[in-house]
Amino acid sequence: MDLAVTAVRTALNGVSYFSPRLAGKAAFRLFRTPRGRSRLRSDERPVMDRAEVGGIAVGGEKIVAKAVSYRWGTGERPVLLVHGWESRGSRFATLVSELLDLGLSPVTFDAPGHGEATGETMTILDLRDIIAALDAELGPFEMVVAHSLGVTATFVAVQERGVRPERIVAISGVPDFAYLVDRFCAGLGLRARLNRELRGRVERELFPGEGDIWSRFALPRTVAQPVPLPVPLPILVVHDEHDDMVDPAESRAFAAALGDRATLVVTRGLGHRRILGDREVAASVRDFVVSETSGRPAAVPDPSRQTAAG
Repeated sequence: MDLAVTAVRTALNGVSYFSPRLAGKAAFRLFRTPRGRSRLRSDERPVMDRAEVGGIAVGGEKIVAKAVSYRWGTGERPVLLVHGWESRGSRFATLVSELLDLGLSPVTFDAPGHGEATGETMTILDLRDIIAALDAELGPFEMVVAHSLGVTATFVAVQERGVRPERIVAISGVPDFAYLVDRFCAGLGLRARLNRELRGRVERELFPGEGDIWSRFALPRTVAQPVPLPVPLPILVVHDEHDDMVDPAESRAFAAALGDRATLVVTRGLGHRRILGDREVAASVRDFVVSETSGRPAAVPDPSRQTAAG
């Protein structure tokens, strides 16, 4: 086991015996803060250098951070790409190229505390509001492609902010917010008492006055649960068999709950993060677009693509 993880586990569990509140405060600080910012990779730069860059204020009237948006294409047939925790918009670079070839106009962003955005952290409500802001400015989106926590945020945006894409791609989706807390505590080997303390702090400090976040920020995982979609739409569910952060069984259950509106694709050997840059996954998304838009007129690719690709 990583020595740093062992040290944190020992310290937090030890402190929790005489001061659960103090240990919970320290655990909360670790939970809500990304472990550094993921950096732009060299293979992503050619795509990102062609993007039109903009900004999105986050925090309502009291602006606390500024997300950074990236746009490609002509603006016709827009597609939104939503990253998750400790990630960034550039991780969709491979998919951006595929979508441009189809004549679509990809849009992505770096959320607060991630990539090139300002701020120190983000919440699922920040993601929800960024999705809604981009939808109001550039939408309605023909498709939303989301990864990890971005999947949960996308469904919250559909349910609570009236975002209405024609289809959704859910990649390695986090099933609910409680899952994040439980995986965080399990990864550090924290006591059950600390899990309860952390949940309380999440409710009070991240989502004050927001009601029952544990059922509200959740995807359906059984056919008995209502699917939180005001309108039916096709959904592609993608998950890797070797994902060490989100159990692939969660996506299988999610796809089963969606019934015949869902298509499930299971990959192998990509894990939780590398799945976004995989060309076969991008091809699956491309096939999903083509199959669901077969009645449309032929797409006209972005003219700048020919020059950029050459």
